[in-house]
Amino acid sequence: MQPLRRQMPPHDYRAELFELIRARSFGRGKIMLASGRESDFYFDLRPTTIHPAGATAVGELIVDALEGTNAEFVGGMEAGAIPIATAVAIASHARGGKLQAFFVRKKVKDHGAKKMIEGLPKGETLRDKNVVVVEDTTTTGGSSMQAVNVLREEGANIVLVLTIVDRLEGAAETFAAEKLPFRALYTADEFLKSS
Repeated sequence: MQPLRRQMPPHDYRAELFELIRARSFGRGKIMLASGRESDFYFDLRPTTIHPAGATAVGELIVDALEGTNAEFVGGMEAGAIPIATAVAIASHARGGKLQAFFVRKKVKDHGAKKMIEGLPKGETLRDKNVVVVEDTTTTGGSSMQAVNVLREEGANIVLVLTIVDRLEGAAETFAAEKLPFRALYTADEFLKSS
């Protein structure tokens, strides 16, 4: 007779990640954004995405969000997308999935293989592969579009752009104009209301 496995209640990764972002990555105060805009609040998600509980929650929530898609690869611009894509690949593997991670360089290295897209084995490309572009925080969508443009040149099929936090400052419109599906795990207003 096999021992009975104790049933664990479902874990609320969304609530846990929200609290981690609020405590570790959200702040008030004047700041210049990557888009060139000035803001009185900011998100610095790296302290959350590289935290053990944060990375776990990010991976689980994004794998959940990708259920039913035909995604094969997940990645985006260095450096923000690297811990996200890694967490997603690990969570996918733990569930028996096969999502693979990559990242797009901001510029080609002047040595080595001189690749724009990193993380693929020698001889492999993303041509005709179904790819999800991930980002930690989205303002206008410019950073994700940099990755999208490199991936399109490579011949990848972009199935979704997914961000952890959408600041609600034009990204949805940018992606709609490019006919790219877009999804956010959270919006800035959720954090602004809670502060």
